[in-house]
Amino acid sequence: MQNQIRQGLNPYLPLNEYIPDAEPHVFGDRIYIYGSHDKERGNTYCMLNYTVWSAPVDDLTNWRCEGDIYSSKQDPLSNSERPFMFAPDVVRGNDGRYYLYYCLSGYKGKGGYYGPISVAVCDSPAGRYEYYGVVKNPDGSTFDEFVLFDPALINDNGRIHLYYGTLYLFDEVRNKVVGPIFDKIMSGMFGKSKEQIKNARKSHGSIMGPIHVELKDDMLTVASQPSRIHPPCVKGTSFEQHPFFEASSIRKVGETYYFIYSSRKGHELCYATSKYPDRDFIYGGVIISNGDIGYQGRKPKDRVNATGTNHGSIEKIGDSWYVFYHRGTHRTDYSRQGCAEKIQLQPDGSIKQIEVTSLGLNNSPLLDRGIYPAPICCNLSNRHMPHVANRKIRSGFPAVYSDEKYRFIADIKSNTFIGYKYFSFQTATKMIVTIRGNAVGKLLVKHKLEGDIIGIINISSSNEWTQFETDISITMGTYPLYFIYQGKGSFDLLQFEFR
Repeated sequence: MQNQIRQGLNPYLPLNEYIPDAEPHVFGDRIYIYGSHDKERGNTYCMLNYTVWSAPVDDLTNWRCEGDIYSSKQDPLSNSERPFMFAPDVVRGNDGRYYLYYCLSGYKGKGGYYGPISVAVCDSPAGRYEYYGVVKNPDGSTFDEFVLFDPALINDNGRIHLYYGTLYLFDEVRNKVVGPIFDKIMSGMFGKSKEQIKNARKSHGSIMGPIHVELKDDMLTVASQPSRIHPPCVKGTSFEQHPFFEASSIRKVGETYYFIYSSRKGHELCYATSKYPDRDFIYGGVIISNGDIGYQGRKPKDRVNATGTNHGSIEKIGDSWYVFYHRGTHRTDYSRQGCAEKIQLQPDGSIKQIEVTSLGLNNSPLLDRGIYPAPICCNLSNRHMPHVANRKIRSGFPAVYSDEKYRFIADIKSNTFIGYKYFSFQTATKMIVTIRGNAVGKLLVKHKLEGDIIGIINISSSNEWTQFETDISITMGTYPLYFIYQGKGSFDLLQFEFR
């Protein structure tokens, strides 16, 4: 049931693989994806070992699993309360070795802000990493400044910059009544004493926010005082509408530093730029939203997918730039899949928001022939899609789903639309879909969501996978492909085929 012609698709990894929070890095002639590792139909974030996939930089359709590179059991600080590893990053040290940075966490993120930042090391990008230690102060004590979360690094001509942190807007709205309550909440969330929180507020404005610190050549010892690269209170700043929340990532393009992050809106990746690695970052814009919110003015109520957390970065592969991000599946935030889109850095260094597509790393429209798995959809909506974060929802909206054997789109009811962008329509004359369920109705096939119908598939599904087909009348050129269901009952969609 695989597509017969190898092309780049979203998700860019196999449909049974769930690696969100991607940090893409080119080392040598391959692109490597370092990220968290969710479980299919998992019950919390990041339940599995770190697994790396890589591809040749000149063939982004040819991904290879490098296997597990590291287990939380290798970390002496791992225990039953904090057995999972959250979003990591890898940087090449000045000694030529590769260093993996991460934070431990517990069920549904409990304890994920407690720190410290752990480090593992390997002689090759995707070999078997060994525990190395924790980020520490010059006196050897554990580094514990601010909230240690989502580490990101860059080797900047021999200088190692580390970024981390999270930001809740407690300090933005605190007052004499709620201030003490917020301090109590933060103490429990961050594993800090109330005194630590008060001292940080007094000296730095807050214990939260995106933080920078430089490391020594040993890759463990801090070599500078921590500095904030985003104000703790964003009102009146360039970050007011899209304040930092989490998911720090850092890149350098020419002489400009790009700080990529997930905003408080949750579904979007934003960026800020500076000429310095440790200060003066200015908000730049949204790169991508996993619900296309904001793209061409789209409002949250019109999101084209259920939205959830987002985390990723940008990377130049060959002559092109890409953004890597993730989407949710299974009506939860615990089974997230990595996706990617091509982006353009404008002459002035800005990045325009791009839409989510089914193309991934393909760099050209998909062909209108062969079999495609249904879950490569980039739009999936019943026109009332929710934001899903740190929870599971049992039913109520269509979703990419799985059972023990198949990956498919589940719970398609009347007025659901399923979109794929983009196809090069040239030769197709027939469309075949494989479905199961209890639906009776018709599946409209369109080039555009509000456009003319190019085919109608009459369906009357059963509990077994069954094929239905129709002739289609295409317009030659590059267009989306939409399926819109009208009828009774619901069904699952496994795949579709052009002939």
